[in-house]
Amino acid sequence: MHITRLFNAAWTRAMVERAMSLRPDLIVVTGDVIDGSLEHRRHDVAPLRGLAAPDGVWAITGNHEYFFHQAIWTAHLASLGLQPLLNSHTVIQRGEASLVIAGLPDASAPRRQATGPDLARALEQVPENAPIILLDHQPRHARENAAQGVDVQLSGHTHGGLIVGLDRLFAKPNAGFVSGLYQVGGMQLYVNNGTALWPGMAIRLGRPSELTRITLRRQP
Repeated sequence: MHITRLFNAAWTRAMVERAMSLRPDLIVVTGDVIDGSLEHRRHDVAPLRGLAAPDGVWAITGNHEYFFHQAIWTAHLASLGLQPLLNSHTVIQRGEASLVIAGLPDASAPRRQATGPDLARALEQVPENAPIILLDHQPRHARENAAQGVDVQLSGHTHGGLIVGLDRLFAKPNAGFVSGLYQVGGMQLYVNNGTALWPGMAIRLGRPSELTRITLRRQP
């Protein structure tokens, strides 16, 4: 989301209203919620308290949380209802069926003296044969995650490349995954373009922002 002075409380409130109008069963946020300290962004993130869904609101960290005291932000966002999934998972039940939602901290975390991603730890004791949806901010480890049995990966980070043509520059550091849906072995990867803009390059051309609604259907 990159909530900033540019995308402030009014924008956040409108985004929350739009998200809630979709009547989601589950809401996930794949990192980079903010740019700025809690002192400066407290008012702008407050409308996030309005996000709610029967199966919860779950969030992971992006690289930008680590620029601004990630632990403080994770705790504050949790107080607003965004439950953290950092090397952990939750299980959604529908009768006898189970669905695993797992999450990883951003790959940049160790460079900020924080705990890095550990997929094996995140998937400890998951129900046998339950489909696994993984939240991983950066898409570049999709092939490795697919090899570990993940069924669906949801990522962000790339902003869709921001500008048609420039997206080629985003491809290499992200293992070729920049925008939209990819089949990665037996796993489906969806890379979201981002709901707002990074203020360091606040421009888009042919790569629109998005608030993504995903419908899961039982396999025939």
